[in-house]
Amino acid sequence: PLPDPLPPGPTRRAPLGLVVGARSGDKGGNANVGLWARTDDAWRWLAHSVTTDTFRQLLPETRELPVTRHPLPNLRALNFVVEGILGDGVAAQARFDPQAKALGEWLRSRHLDIPETLL
Repeated sequence: PLPDPLPPGPTRRAPLGLVVGARSGDKGGNANVGLWARTDDAWRWLAHSVTTDTFRQLLPETRELPVTRHPLPNLRALNFVVEGILGDGVAAQARFDPQAKALGEWLRSRHLDIPETLL
């Protein structure tokens, strides 16, 4: 089960990477993006704030693609699988990041409203 959400409070627009780490990679034409929180409170926020809809908003290139979210509570982490972002795979791709290695860092650079208690 997911933890209880953080209580409401003031937020500030800031890069996601101030609160979470990320790692990404590929498997054929799909990308995996893992996000993990450093603290229990950051996990409480991450688990309820970064949904598949939020993910698609932060990474517009995923809006039309199937995205599946897998919560990993014991690791304070979320894993997202983005189907088809790499087309037929690395060898058939002219995308700037054909192996999706930078996708996690791209996501961490995106801004959203983050509770000030986490910053």
